[in-house]
Amino acid sequence: MSEQILMPNNSEMAKNSLEKAREAHERYLIRQQNSDLQEAIEHYVDAVKLDPTLPESYYRLASLMWEQGQISITTAIEQCKTACSLAPDNMNAHMYTGFFMKLAQDFKSAEKEFKSAIRTSKLKSARPRLILSQSILQKINSKDGNIADYANFVYYLLSGSLMLAWDKPAIKMFYKNISDDLSVFKYNTIGKFLEKFKMLPAAENIYKKAVESTEHGEIFYNRMGDIALKNKDFDLAIDSYKKVLDANPLNRDVWAKLATVTQTYFPDCQDEAIDCYEKLLELDENKAPIYYELGHLYMSKDDRINSISAFKLATDLEPENPFYNNSLAYAYSKAELYDEAIEHYQKAIDLNPDNEWTSIVCHALGSLYAEVKGNVDAAVATYQAGIILDSKNYDLYLALGDIYMADYDLDKAIKAYCDAITLNPNDYRGYSKAGIALWEKDYLEEALVAYHKAVELNPENEFARNNLGILYLDGLMDAEHALEYFEEAIELNPSYTLAYFNAGRASQAMGFTNDAANYYQMAIDLNKLTNELDEEDIKTRLHKLFEI
Repeated sequence: MSEQILMPNNSEMAKNSLEKAREAHERYLIRQQNSDLQEAIEHYVDAVKLDPTLPESYYRLASLMWEQGQISITTAIEQCKTACSLAPDNMNAHMYTGFFMKLAQDFKSAEKEFKSAIRTSKLKSARPRLILSQSILQKINSKDGNIADYANFVYYLLSGSLMLAWDKPAIKMFYKNISDDLSVFKYNTIGKFLEKFKMLPAAENIYKKAVESTEHGEIFYNRMGDIALKNKDFDLAIDSYKKVLDANPLNRDVWAKLATVTQTYFPDCQDEAIDCYEKLLELDENKAPIYYELGHLYMSKDDRINSISAFKLATDLEPENPFYNNSLAYAYSKAELYDEAIEHYQKAIDLNPDNEWTSIVCHALGSLYAEVKGNVDAAVATYQAGIILDSKNYDLYLALGDIYMADYDLDKAIKAYCDAITLNPNDYRGYSKAGIALWEKDYLEEALVAYHKAVELNPENEFARNNLGILYLDGLMDAEHALEYFEEAIELNPSYTLAYFNAGRASQAMGFTNDAANYYQMAIDLNKLTNELDEEDIKTRLHKLFEI
């Protein structure tokens, strides 16, 4: 017991460690020796272990460990917030928290912390006021400031300067920093003025000069990257943004720009874009949109497992986001996990952020019911629901007609295709599909009108010409006109197996034996690649040409 009384308690030992940490920290600031830095960190850690209620240990330890790269800026902010929770009236705790938030470009939260420091320090608030004015100026420099930002900058600069009488040690440090920021402000203001009047080359030259004259290349390379983006010089934009990140690897906004430009304009650089988004995951608290973009990148690489994983992470974070559910459903369908795809398509439809968008999702879900599940009733109901949401969705009318055609409900198919034609009379697809249904219904004249219109609207469509030829050959028994359409289809697509076969039939009907034989032989040769037709049927027709 006597030995325990003589031993200093944890609180005293923590204070001793904190004092040793301060001394090592001061030596480091003067001599810049890494051994002093390491000693300071060790003593601050000891202080935290011995007495976790000392706020100073947290924010100073965060500062040193971040400087050495041992912790991220997010972790540094969390440590400083711990100090604030332990001592809500500690000016330094709020100042350090604001400092790291400013580094993270979270100017709004930083301003809140600096104002807390001002409230707690009252007449001795020169430093937090001046640092807040500097933060506002940096916000103006890095983003487009408004009138209120300029007014606040002037207010905190002047009020902080007046209060320096109570905090003279901060004068020298502040004016060194503010003079540098004012230099940045000068170049930035001139550059923005030139940009506003579309004098982009002159603005770029100003920013280049600023890079050479100041130590804030991060800001001006960012501006140069934005100008290059406006000029569609994407390589220069990428290069400029990378230089920003060389100066400040924690700049979230520029990581986002680099990711977006790489993803949008360099489709072959998917891995680089993925690296950018993964870096953003370390820096940004709002991770759901990042996972969403990663999902699309993995999908473009046909990496189905990772795309599902990314979309699922986004959906787990924001389960009520219809766009995330839709993308996850698409990824599941690509991986042939159809039940899971249907579940998330239905969720996206239930959330319905926009009728037009949701009708497109109905089209995707209806296609799964029709093509994968073979559930005609569910497909029809889903397509009809999409049409109710957006009565101008042309593709949904075609899809509805297709499902009726597959079920051989010709009357309903014709009606759906005619509704599509009414909606958009200048799209050839409705006429082509209606032509098939009308022909199956034995409405020959109407089918001819539909196919003639399809050819008129899209003269390059070989399929419509072939089908029009079939109507003339098999419906009107007009082999001569039919052959013209088959030959036009072949001219448009020299590998069109069915058109050669039909041209052979038309030539045979006209008694052109050699021509028919050539067309049949071409159909046989192409069919070995396409496997569209019954080869024995073609050979039988070919042999009959020369029977005595």
